[in-house]
Amino acid sequence: MSYVVLARKYRPRSFDQMVGQAHVVQALTNALQQQRLHHAYLFTGTRGVGKTTVSRILAKSLNCTGPDGTGGITAHPCGVCTACTEIDADRYIDYVELDAASNRSIDEIRDLIERAAYKPSVGRFKVFMIDEAHQLTRDAFNALLKTLEEPPEYLKFVLATTDPDKMLPTVLSRCLQFNLRPMAPETVHEHLLNVLQSEGVAFDAPSLRLLSRAARGSMRDALSLTDQAIAYGGGALAEETVRAMLGSVDRGHAASLVRALALRDGASVLSGVQALRERGLSAAATLEEMATLLQQMAVAQMVPGALDETDPDTAGAIELASLMPPDETQLLYSIALQGRAELSLAPDEYAGLTMVLLRLLAFPPAGGAPQTLSRPETARGASATPTATAAPVAARLPAPAPVAAPRPAMAQPPAAAPAPAGMAAAPVRAPMAAPAPAAAAARPERMSPPAATRVEPSAAPPAATPPVRPQPRPAVEARPQPPAVAARPTAPVMQEEPPAWHDEAPPWEDEPSSWQQADAAPMAEEPAEPVLREPPAPAPVSRPQPAVAEDVELAPTALGERWYAVVQQVRLVALVRELAMQAELVAADEADAPLWRLRVERESLRNPALCEKLQAALREAVHPALRLEVEAGKAQDSPALRENAERDRRQRQAERIIHDDPLVQQMLQRYPTARIVPGSIKPN
Repeated sequence: MSYVVLARKYRPRSFDQMVGQAHVVQALTNALQQQRLHHAYLFTGTRGVGKTTVSRILAKSLNCTGPDGTGGITAHPCGVCTACTEIDADRYIDYVELDAASNRSIDEIRDLIERAAYKPSVGRFKVFMIDEAHQLTRDAFNALLKTLEEPPEYLKFVLATTDPDKMLPTVLSRCLQFNLRPMAPETVHEHLLNVLQSEGVAFDAPSLRLLSRAARGSMRDALSLTDQAIAYGGGALAEETVRAMLGSVDRGHAASLVRALALRDGASVLSGVQALRERGLSAAATLEEMATLLQQMAVAQMVPGALDETDPDTAGAIELASLMPPDETQLLYSIALQGRAELSLAPDEYAGLTMVLLRLLAFPPAGGAPQTLSRPETARGASATPTATAAPVAARLPAPAPVAAPRPAMAQPPAAAPAPAGMAAAPVRAPMAAPAPAAAAARPERMSPPAATRVEPSAAPPAATPPVRPQPRPAVEARPQPPAVAARPTAPVMQEEPPAWHDEAPPWEDEPSSWQQADAAPMAEEPAEPVLREPPAPAPVSRPQPAVAEDVELAPTALGERWYAVVQQVRLVALVRELAMQAELVAADEADAPLWRLRVERESLRNPALCEKLQAALREAVHPALRLEVEAGKAQDSPALRENAERDRRQRQAERIIHDDPLVQQMLQRYPTARIVPGSIKPN
């Protein structure tokens, strides 16, 4: 007898053997026991979680006759009757499985509907199972809708899909839906343990943990990987062989990199990446193992004692959790997750891994100052954004002595002194001067308009200029205004109508600046003042748009009338017709060799090739010796302008007819809020 793979050999034959899907098993078991059976079921979930298995068990439960042949519908199929054995062997005539991935057209569904018209041959129910149902075409779905909604009493539909979002809503509404969840690694580990013990295969605990995690919630993938690992290891499972087969990274490499990052040892990080390169280990697998380790570290930091003590990796995670602050753990976890997507963009996989790991070192440690490159101090040097911990310290430092001869530079607006917790910062309205380093470090400000911030060099030494003191902060301030607005205090201008930009949001509300982000937390604690807004209008009246003035108006001429008639008679297409439509006939010589002069504004239409084609068409229709000359200029009487004028005339006439209609006038008088929607009137 040929070898049967583990995924098929250990497929559950009853609901009692199902693992990891207790919510689905309980619902179906109660429905079978109470005889509350639906006519259509939809099972959703990722690959290998048991959708087809549940369908087969349900079919056996509906058609099981018991060992003695007298049984009925049951939640515990016997497994020995004809229906149970033939369904397990996939040869039961009343159980039909249709793979929609390869049979997705309307022809297959029509054949299925024709078979549904006949009663079961040997069983109690006919069960039609459509796998990967989301791949059916729209026509196939529509053909199935009526039968799916009102099938015969002896017919049950079972649909399975990995992507329910692609199913038609009309199909979803006709089915009883069950979502099969991915299985936890502990559930997969326990099932693999039972399978290996039944098979008599030697294994160790680390190899089972690797297989359980690599399955990613799919029991079928776990059994398939186990089959592959047994063949790779020569009939036994060992951690080294399983890790080599999966291409996973040892926890020791991930732990050494996390330790180096916690100690901010850049040299050790580089040497660790070089070791991964020499061993040929995957950079993506390294980041994945680091993410798993960091997740355990975060759990150990936030919920001590929550990790599984029997897991040998728990001790290392707890040790590393004590070396790294919780905020850095969360930051490094996010960096590791985002870095996996960036590896494919890097020119070299390990260079990309190096940049991802060094990203944490670019952030200052907790309680420290950011690391910056040494450079000459300028007027902008004091506006660097400090950390939240260093800001109060910098605010308490005394202002340094003024420099003897500063160079002219763009001055920053002075920053306010640090405010107590829960109080917003007020914009300072003071003469423009170089801000003190302590005030600039407390909170960076947005630069004011250049016209108000230009500082000219003065002959007097800067030491004679008294330092600018920040103004006292008001007790309560509802909403800070941006510095650009504060530097230009103007009186409100009364307008009869709201300006065009009345309903638009200010640019600083779309993209909050640094001073708004810094004051976001204090502002959240204050009771905001109510903002007065205009009440909505009783009727939705559209705002009139400014009319676009036409550059050229139609000025009818005799030559224009003649040219319009010629263009309508000559058969022109594409750009040649566009040239004729946009041209104006300004001169027509009626000699033996007529010469017509056209005026065209668009340079692209004055192409010599287009002009030659137009001349050839006119020679066939008007005169065989006709010549054309095209000059640049705006046309005053072109066929296009004439057609636009005629279109506007018909539009105005249609609108006048509608507005003057007695029935329309009566409706407008009866319903004060009624109106004629602009643009809805179209001439015939």
